[in-house]
Amino acid sequence: MSSTVSRAIEILELCSAEPRTAAQIAAVLGVHRTTVLRTLLTLQDAGLVRQTETGVFGTGFRLAALAKSAMAHFDLRGIAHPHLKDLSDRIGVTVQFAVPDRDRIRYVDKIEPRDSIVLNTEIGGDAVVSTSGVAKAILAHLSGERRRSILDRATFETFTERSITSREAFERELTRVQERGWSFDDGEYDELSNCIAAPVRDHADDVAGAVSITAFRTRLDIDALQQHLPALLTTTEAISRDLGWRGSAGSGSA
Repeated sequence: MSSTVSRAIEILELCSAEPRTAAQIAAVLGVHRTTVLRTLLTLQDAGLVRQTETGVFGTGFRLAALAKSAMAHFDLRGIAHPHLKDLSDRIGVTVQFAVPDRDRIRYVDKIEPRDSIVLNTEIGGDAVVSTSGVAKAILAHLSGERRRSILDRATFETFTERSITSREAFERELTRVQERGWSFDDGEYDELSNCIAAPVRDHADDVAGAVSITAFRTRLDIDALQQHLPALLTTTEAISRDLGWRGSAGSGSA
């Protein structure tokens, strides 16, 4: 990428975060004010930035229209699918992808190798919030109000002796997941299976979904399954970067 284009992108990102003067942008980027102003005026002519007041530049209406158009054609499953397929091919286990959808966690993709565990989950179906790894990975990193709306409709049933059966205990588990950066389901819904999961992030560093890998506990117990954690995290980071994620403070992966 040329230095001119790279600088223009950096300036757009700064103006999108908050309106700034050319001098403020120059100070952040460590370049001369005249260079920044020249780029700003070019972006202004294109409608990508506008002066919100004299000498202060913010997001332009054309940029907002482009963003709206991009989101209208945004295919999260399509972006994630090649990465999910690659992960499943490499480690030979079932891979699932789920996203938050209003007050639910919904599966949007699943890759099942021929000799892997067959799950009773369906694309378009809801995840069982209290037991699924993807739900834990998403909820642990979801903002307060959206998290509450999902938990308010969740039930905490006893599926196996390992199930979490109270909201209080589940909230404590979410705290551990947030600290750890990934989640697991060790026979909590089905005694025969276990999984580990990790969140996917978007351009704003918000959680966009989660990827899980699942296996028979007799084939891979939870400790053995964790040997695939680096591959899982590599996959979630790759998807996140395709969504515009550029890393966050204190985070080595998605």
